[in-house]
Amino acid sequence: MADFFDALDPKHIAMIEKQPIFFVATAAPDARINLSPKGYDAFRVLSPTRVAYLDLGGSGNETHAHLAADGRITLMFCNFDRPALILRLYGTGKPVLPQDEGWEGLAEHFTLMPGTRQIFDIAVESVQTSCGWGVPFMSLESERETLKKAHRQSDPVEWESKMAKRTSSIDGLPTRATDRYISGEQ
Repeated sequence: MADFFDALDPKHIAMIEKQPIFFVATAAPDARINLSPKGYDAFRVLSPTRVAYLDLGGSGNETHAHLAADGRITLMFCNFDRPALILRLYGTGKPVLPQDEGWEGLAEHFTLMPGTRQIFDIAVESVQTSCGWGVPFMSLESERETLKKAHRQSDPVEWESKMAKRTSSIDGLPTRATDRYISGEQ
C-alpha cells in the first residue's frame, strides 16, 4: 500500500542517503519518456521540499530538455537491503548550468566531478512510499569509474566543443550547453 507525504521526513532522508543508485523519469509533450539510472555521490537533500543532483555529460541531455519543456520530474529510490521500501519524489525541476545565476549556491553542496555539466534543482511536491517487497536484495560491489575517467582524460577544448553542439534532445527539444569544462574533483 502506498502512503503519501507533503515533504521528506527524517526517515525518508536517511533511506535516501544510504542508496548508491536512484532513477530519474521525465517526459515532455510529443517526446519519449526518459528514465535514467544515476550513481556516484551526486544527490543531495537540501530541505524537506527541495533536492538536487549533479549531472555529468553522457549520451544525451533528455532530462534537461524535458524539464525545460514541461518541468515535471519523478525520482525513485529502492532499498535493496532491509527494510523493503520504494520511495518516489514527485516535483518540478530546472537545470542550473555553471554559467547560471544560482550555480555557486548549488555547487557548494557537491564535490564536483570530471565532466560536471549541470545540477538539477528540484522542488518536491509529493513523496510516496510503497512496500518494495518485490525488489531483490542487492549489494554494491563498486562504482564504475569509467564515465569520470573518460571525462578526466578529455581535452578541455574538445570537451567544450562537443558539449556546445548538444543543443537538442533525441526528439529535437532544445537544451542549453554548459560553457565550461570542469576538470575534476574539487
